[in-house]
Amino acid sequence: MNLMMLLEMAAGAYGDRVAFQNGSESLTYQELFDAAGALAADLSDGRTQHLAMLDESSLALPVAVFGASWAGVPFAPLNYRLTDPELDSLLDQLQPGRLVTDEERAGRLGARVDANEGDHYVSVSTTDDLLSGARADGASLREEPWSTEMEDTAILLFTSGTTGAPKAAVLRQKHLVSYVLGSVEFMGADENDASLSCVPPYHIAGMAGIVSAVYSGRRVIQLPKFTAEDWIATAREQNVSHAMVVPTMLSRIVDVLEEEKDAGMPNLRNLAYGGGKMPQSVIEKAMELFPDTSFTNAYGLTETSSTISLLGPDDHREAMASADEAVRRRLVSVGQPLPTIEVSIRDVDTEEPVAAGERGLIFVRGEQVSGEYRGKGSLLDAEGWFNTRDGGYLDEGGYLFLEGRMDDVIVRGGENMSPGEIEDVLLTHVGIQDACVIGIPDEQWGEAVAAVVVTRKDAAPSAAELQQWVKDRLRSSRTPERVEFWEELPYNETGKLLRREVREALRDDD
Repeated sequence: MNLMMLLEMAAGAYGDRVAFQNGSESLTYQELFDAAGALAADLSDGRTQHLAMLDESSLALPVAVFGASWAGVPFAPLNYRLTDPELDSLLDQLQPGRLVTDEERAGRLGARVDANEGDHYVSVSTTDDLLSGARADGASLREEPWSTEMEDTAILLFTSGTTGAPKAAVLRQKHLVSYVLGSVEFMGADENDASLSCVPPYHIAGMAGIVSAVYSGRRVIQLPKFTAEDWIATAREQNVSHAMVVPTMLSRIVDVLEEEKDAGMPNLRNLAYGGGKMPQSVIEKAMELFPDTSFTNAYGLTETSSTISLLGPDDHREAMASADEAVRRRLVSVGQPLPTIEVSIRDVDTEEPVAAGERGLIFVRGEQVSGEYRGKGSLLDAEGWFNTRDGGYLDEGGYLFLEGRMDDVIVRGGENMSPGEIEDVLLTHVGIQDACVIGIPDEQWGEAVAAVVVTRKDAAPSAAELQQWVKDRLRSSRTPERVEFWEELPYNETGKLLRREVREALRDDD
């Protein structure tokens, strides 16, 4: 089974249903199948070995995903916020192929390609051209059947590069199909269900959302540019039943709705979030605003083909209602591993498993786990385990708590400190809206703890007050020696805190 087989099943079972909607334009499942076949025929020219897309979400996106799969070429959605020089390094890895982008970039990048010896691409075209060509009357579908080889590369996703140069994660057909079959029920969506998608195409959640929606039969409403106001208006106008956001998006939605006692979205049955750390105060407010909505926190990585752990609706309700602080704290966990996934917490130095409650490196194993990068091969060990490089721990109930990248661990006087642990304490202060903790150079201790915080409008705690707040709740060694107050913290568009930018800004201030 592969992605095209999932779409073929969908078109055969509910071909007349609307699959994707963008503004006033839409595609039914049968139209999506036919457009994918027409694109596959166009790609089967004997020269095209990659299909890259550099644009916001549009109806052309699902056509490209499945058309490339039918043609047997990897699909690579690129970050449209990158500069041309940054794109050059990615395009070098995707030749020969075809680049599909917006009209302005098509002209500019097309000229760059033509000026290069040995052309990066067979051609550069616009997103509109791809869609109109695939939907044209009389367009012929590819005659050859799609490959059923599960080892074929389906999607190449470039990592965000927050800790170095972007790498192309290889997601094979078997990884994506395993994720879908392990997390979604075929035809599980009602005909009136609608899912609001505002995650960019080059994020794993964007790709996973497309293939899982097709298998379930849900209508996807694309919101290419997120603002809290547009999200709220679209959710209400379209009677959205399902949505997925990153924590920073949910925080902004909550801020806009904070004056209302109810969000006014009775049809919103399920709201999933993931991609970053969720402050406990934000999820508590969201659950109060959406009392009839089921919340799900999903944790996954590009290299794991999306979700590997879930904090489900019942977990949220149980934690919210509990007077037990340990249970209540599970609101900021990422729940328990999927049935098809194994999670192991390992000692940082020895990589031996540690006991429940002890912090360490998060290792995962399962059929959907790729752990492979183009040009670098597989990073799975001999037993199939993948080192996520994320730090965390499992509590006694098997709930997984994240503490950020292990590369961000602060080493002070030989003691390892988790920035996430200190951030969690800062975020419990009524005056703190957001926080970032990093290590800064220190002659005596090697590293010192620095905190950058965003305060709430109606509160202004002092640095001394925050230092005492941390000292009273953690060991004194974890007390920030430096506290900075910023208007906002830097995040990328997928909700990841850019610690590197914070670290560089503090270094420049020294």
